[in-house]
Amino acid sequence: MDYVIVCTVALFVSGLTFISGFGLGTLLMPAFALFFPLPIAIAATAIVHLANNIFKAGLIGRKADMSIVLRFAIPGFVMALLGAYVLNSMDQTNPLTTYALAGQTFEVTMVKMVIGILIIIFALFDLIPSLSNLSIDRKYVGLGGGLSGFFGGLSGHQGALRTTFLIKFGLKKEVFIATGIVAAVIVDIGRLLVYGWSFYQERTEGLGSSLWSLVLAASFCAFIGAYVGRQLLKKVTFRFVQVMIGILLIIMGIALCLGWV
Repeated sequence: MDYVIVCTVALFVSGLTFISGFGLGTLLMPAFALFFPLPIAIAATAIVHLANNIFKAGLIGRKADMSIVLRFAIPGFVMALLGAYVLNSMDQTNPLTTYALAGQTFEVTMVKMVIGILIIIFALFDLIPSLSNLSIDRKYVGLGGGLSGFFGGLSGHQGALRTTFLIKFGLKKEVFIATGIVAAVIVDIGRLLVYGWSFYQERTEGLGSSLWSLVLAASFCAFIGAYVGRQLLKKVTFRFVQVMIGILLIIMGIALCLGWV
């Protein structure tokens, strides 16, 4: 069942990232979180996210505006290191509270609370038009890169902020998408440097091949989705899909905050 859920999400969401505005990590991380501890889910998603973005960069990356990429992604890289470090630090803290419900015991932890709240906030970017259409003046592109990188490192949510800050440049659709993809690759590399040190060396014992085989399977499905999505790039945004996924993400965020996941 874990392969079915994670791979199906990776396949469809990877394709939709080209044409619907929300990111692969936004949905894939909750799918991983159903089967692995939350920090491991975030780190595993980062691997799939990086592999998928490298694949997409091969499809469309040559159209990226590299001057914007550098202005956005360099501070993003640095802040991704900090965000990943903060995630690691929160995971070391004791549970905030423990309670019993329907014969089961649930723990509310700092990391689940923070990630749950962030999932809800970023889901609102897809649900509320005034947020999804928000743009920030181009002179703040470095700040945008830093914020996108920090939240990318902390929870994997970097796409909404990246769009908010890059949309103001008035790039053609393919140039805009390619620029965002190349910037995301740089941020992903930054956060994986920290994840690789703190998570994969210290927390994956006992998970073994089940984690890595699932990551590989999800990456392969994401490649297929990216290829199909590239062919559909000129199609219109699927607003209904955005709304439904946004609602599901809010439910997932609440479940994390309550310690149910």
